[in-house]
Amino acid sequence: MDRSEDPLDRKRFLRSAGIGLAAAAFMDAEAERPARAAGGQVPPTAAASPSEALALLKAGNERFVEDRSTCGPLTPRRLELTQGQAPFAIVLGCSDSRVPIETVFDQVPGHLFVVRVAGNFLNDDDFGSIEYGIAVLKAKFVLVLGHGGCGAVTAAVNFVKTGARQPGHIQNIVDALTPAAKATKAKAGDWIANATEENVRINLAELTAQSTIVKEAVAAGSVGIGGGVYDLQSGRVHFLS
Repeated sequence: MDRSEDPLDRKRFLRSAGIGLAAAAFMDAEAERPARAAGGQVPPTAAASPSEALALLKAGNERFVEDRSTCGPLTPRRLELTQGQAPFAIVLGCSDSRVPIETVFDQVPGHLFVVRVAGNFLNDDDFGSIEYGIAVLKAKFVLVLGHGGCGAVTAAVNFVKTGARQPGHIQNIVDALTPAAKATKAKAGDWIANATEENVRINLAELTAQSTIVKEAVAAGSVGIGGGVYDLQSGRVHFLS
């Protein structure tokens, strides 16, 4: 594909999707950045399809689990990325410091467009970031990633169980995760683990239910979506079917 055509194609996509002039102006600024950089080309995407993107995520996590990560010195890559970005996947993950998303998938900078919030749930800002990653950056896959031992999910379970509230804006996070905690209250097994997986599934469903951009991209086959849960002890991501 001729990368020189990308800015125009992206602008048309944004306008046809109804994002409006503000987003188009934002896209114009993004398109001009590579032109202002000294020479060079925008790095190509590492995946040409949703299935290739998912395969790269799975293979990278396998390398991480087996302690044979391939990411080496990153100075050349950092300089390459001054020309622009072309991430192959978007990951909606938790802010937990124990889940370094690029590391978990053994990916160099520029490969993943990461959106992080405690409890890995969708709000308007998260939707906007994901839509930008699809409409402008042409990412091929969106992964909603939860993890074991999530403090936000634990707080939501405790809230359902005892009514214990969290101070300040932290309760807003708990409120967002409460539906997953309520839905798994009577389910056999570990309540927190069940709620963690349910939260991933809820937000995975919301991707296409609440975003026309995501829905149309998935329907067209240009973007895939999926969920997973990261195990803190093993380092493995269990992809949900």
